[in-house]
Amino acid sequence: MIRNAALGSAATLITGTLAAGLLLAPPASASQTFPSGFGRDNPIAEAIGTQIAAARAARTGIDWKDCPPDWGFAAPIQCGYVKVPLDYSKPFGKTIDLAVDRAVSTGTKEERQGALIYNPGGPGASGMRFPRRITTNSPLWVNTAKAYDFVGFDPRGVGHSAPISCIDPQEYVKAPKADPVPDSTADKNAQRKLAEEYADGCKERSGEMLPFMTTPNVARDLDVIRAALGEKKLNFLGVSYGTYIGGVYATLFPTHVRRMIVDSVVDPSRDNIWYEANLGQDVAFQMRWNDWEDWVAKNDASFHLGTTRAAVEAKWLELRAKAKANPLGGIVGPAELIGFFQSAPYYDSSWVPVAQTWAAYAAGDEQALIDAIAPDMSDIQGNASAENGNAVYTAVECADAKWPTSWSKWDRDNTKLHAQYPFMTWANAWMNLPCATWKSKQYNAIEVGVGPHRGLPPVLIVQAERDAATPYKGGVSLNQRLAGSRLITEKGAGSHGVTNLVNPCINTRVDTYLLTGKVDAQNVTCAPHATPVAPAPVAAKLLAPAPAADQQAIDELPAIR
Repeated sequence: MIRNAALGSAATLITGTLAAGLLLAPPASASQTFPSGFGRDNPIAEAIGTQIAAARAARTGIDWKDCPPDWGFAAPIQCGYVKVPLDYSKPFGKTIDLAVDRAVSTGTKEERQGALIYNPGGPGASGMRFPRRITTNSPLWVNTAKAYDFVGFDPRGVGHSAPISCIDPQEYVKAPKADPVPDSTADKNAQRKLAEEYADGCKERSGEMLPFMTTPNVARDLDVIRAALGEKKLNFLGVSYGTYIGGVYATLFPTHVRRMIVDSVVDPSRDNIWYEANLGQDVAFQMRWNDWEDWVAKNDASFHLGTTRAAVEAKWLELRAKAKANPLGGIVGPAELIGFFQSAPYYDSSWVPVAQTWAAYAAGDEQALIDAIAPDMSDIQGNASAENGNAVYTAVECADAKWPTSWSKWDRDNTKLHAQYPFMTWANAWMNLPCATWKSKQYNAIEVGVGPHRGLPPVLIVQAERDAATPYKGGVSLNQRLAGSRLITEKGAGSHGVTNLVNPCINTRVDTYLLTGKVDAQNVTCAPHATPVAPAPVAAKLLAPAPAADQQAIDELPAIR
């Protein structure tokens, strides 16, 4: 999957204990399944290990305290840790601590239904900002907040949960990087060298963690967190890659699910995880990039960037060529431009600010674009977080499935795609190429799916029809694989992360499901949410970039790689 930043270079780019567990969940034979191609060496041992870890966590609970000041979460949000095995086949071996936080429900004791756990995607994203939807009175979530504690967590390897690293963070964010679109075989070989060096760095800096950085292990961690919270069953909201965590959890622990919403869905087909998934993104990103260019052209009176898609694209290629020949401010080249502009096909909330910043540049304010894109080398903590997120992204995707090792296949596939879908193809290829020379074990992708009579309640699936990061077929695929699930399609829309957008057709169904468990009798199609409104037309020389306050808060956007 594609990250939001630093594209264009791979370098950036037992018996008594078990008995206690039975008080919280059915025995492994009934609760955890072993799907075809499960991918690990000893799934039965891992199932038992999960039960042991969950029983241990249920007894220990979570020691909730005020969050450390440098975590950035003020009271009444509370923080704590949950201990999990590094290797679930060895539950009495090495453990790691997972950071969790919560904001308690706002309703009465009678209204409370438990804890709602959230994952925003990635792999490599933190869910720790989720409780702020309660403390900031997010209007879309006020009803749900009466019924649930909102719980976030850093998945294994992320943030405050035994973080991993693959390269020095300052080196990771340094710019400008090489243009991801190669001009020659030499350019390709240089990117291949960076990718292999990055894989080597992951092994050197985080080798002990790498074999266990898998989505099935994140799903097991989720079950242990559930137990530590004192919850008999899981309430879960997963966005983007978080939908794959949800699908894997539902497959392994169908009887542990109470409510589950998956939003903007990764196609969990075994042959899609992860090489084909990234190729599919290249096509979908081009589609949504075209949508945005059409909108910019329609609003030429506001942006003065061209009255047709072709004209806007020509303007983009002109900017790209200029930055390639002479990076803007000595810092912003084509790779950095893609890292900024790709937010428009990701999120509708970025349509206006990206277009305004570009328009300001075209009107003569080059510094505004540079300031919006250039890395802040003084932001040590932020740069470390960005590098950590990329490391986890790479580690999980490389470990989850077998990747092609033949460079000729990568070259052939991406050369062919680039010819028709040039916006993201090569940047995405270099992002994932470390998996071709990965220095740790790669497993077979899990077969996601739960048939009828397996104890899985209805799962609510929400998907925009023109989503770039997680193409629409992912929602359809998961709907077919989870018996009793319901799919809500946002017709004609393409923003990533639908449940946090204003669309009453979707918002009311999300509330109803979380509060009552009820879903529609059949799949539902909703009209799209409102298209972004361009600012009032002004003279080209008076254009200014959108202020930061006009952009959707970062903790309200799902992270996606």
